[in-house]
Amino acid sequence: MATTTAAPRPRPRRIPDALDAIKQEYDLLQADRDALRAQRDDLEAQVAHQVGEVSSIRRSLYDLEVQQAKVRQHYEDELRRLRLELAALRHAAPPQGIPGFQPVPDADKRPKPERETSPHDVEALYPPRPHPSDYQLPPINTSSFPDELTVPPDFRKDGSDWFAVFNPRIKRSLDISLVHNLPHASVVCCVQFSLDGKYLATGCNRTAQIYDVKSGAKICVLADETAGKSGDLYIRSVRFSPDGKLLATGAEDRQIRIWDIAKKRIRNIFSGHTQEIYSLDFSLDGRFIISGSGDKTARVWDMHDESVKVLTISDTDSLNNDAGVTSVAISPSGALVAAGSLDTIVRIWDVKTGALVERLRGHRDSVYSVAFTPDGRGLVSGSLDKTLKYWDVAALAARKEEKKLADKGASVCTMDFVGHKDYVLSVAVSHDGQWVVSGSKDRCVQFWDIRNATLQFVLQGHKNSVISLDVNPIGNMLATGSGDSLARIWRYNTIP
Repeated sequence: MATTTAAPRPRPRRIPDALDAIKQEYDLLQADRDALRAQRDDLEAQVAHQVGEVSSIRRSLYDLEVQQAKVRQHYEDELRRLRLELAALRHAAPPQGIPGFQPVPDADKRPKPERETSPHDVEALYPPRPHPSDYQLPPINTSSFPDELTVPPDFRKDGSDWFAVFNPRIKRSLDISLVHNLPHASVVCCVQFSLDGKYLATGCNRTAQIYDVKSGAKICVLADETAGKSGDLYIRSVRFSPDGKLLATGAEDRQIRIWDIAKKRIRNIFSGHTQEIYSLDFSLDGRFIISGSGDKTARVWDMHDESVKVLTISDTDSLNNDAGVTSVAISPSGALVAAGSLDTIVRIWDVKTGALVERLRGHRDSVYSVAFTPDGRGLVSGSLDKTLKYWDVAALAARKEEKKLADKGASVCTMDFVGHKDYVLSVAVSHDGQWVVSGSKDRCVQFWDIRNATLQFVLQGHKNSVISLDVNPIGNMLATGSGDSLARIWRYNTIP
């Protein structure tokens, strides 16, 4: 029987077709990859070109900065040489009226403080409390101080970037020198020495710092990490507790933080103010801390039981609706609280009763700083009217000690300190009660004799407003804080 062979079956075409489709898709993907690589290479080339341009711009800027520094140094050297030449030429000539240096007035000729101010005159005089950045002025031009050229060489002292001019009308009795330069990252809003004189606290944007006065080393930085990160948060006031273990800070977020310095932790937070806190002060026994705010109140906080007494400005005869409190001070006895206000008035309250016991009128513009004398018998105030005033509050203090209410108006202004060319932003009294020190938007610090309001010397030590200053309780040292982002520690000495 013959065997029959079956015909071969045709191969299906699905597999080759699928392979062809895959190959085509692969080719397309490879083409896309090549296109993306080309784009990437092009972008990298553009980025490299731009980086090169930025580097070139940076080099150009650096070269310009170097050139500018050389020109500036040459200018300053030439200016110093000319000053020395002029000073030598005029050495024999009597000094001709130097702004700020006033002859010692006779007691009967001393200008009387003005008690009345027309509402029409003051209507436009009360700017709101400036933001710290407002204190940052254009760089100082030393050519705007030509008058010191008339001072004999013995009445001028020059540092590397500062100078002091001493009053040639009186016998020179003081000397001043720079001890430490403390750079900050922002405007230095406040400075304060500890009661033992060993440490200095400063406040700027978001942080408070503590420095060793002897070495100038920064030993502590205090920052509340729980505070919101957006925007600025300037520390407007810092105050050591009398035992030096705590630091109180007042800030724009309306809170008072009490820091345990050793642990670098917040021990207490006092809340209640409805606007920014501008000023703090501790009582000498450490029992109370006083705060002043733009909400027209000063508050007395009890550190023991955390209770608070609110001292509200509610005068019906205030010349200005804005009576925000810019500065507070508690008397050495702890019995009285003084507060300077935007409405030109200094008010004094009884700490125990909370009663308003005195209103001091005389400034023609907002009062930005107040300080008691060490004996509690005097009060010094500084104002945007460019003057300081000394108020005799001895009767008020005496009657308080006798537990009698003093008559309002019993305290009078006995001296005016005239010499600053711009707003007076800060005042302090030396702890021996001999000197008054003031800082101003005119970038100067002025030293005054508290007995007769005679200006001793002018210190030009910052390139922006001197916002805050403090006198060391122990040694003859002065701290200044400025809009130029520097705090500085100075030493002043008496010349026999």
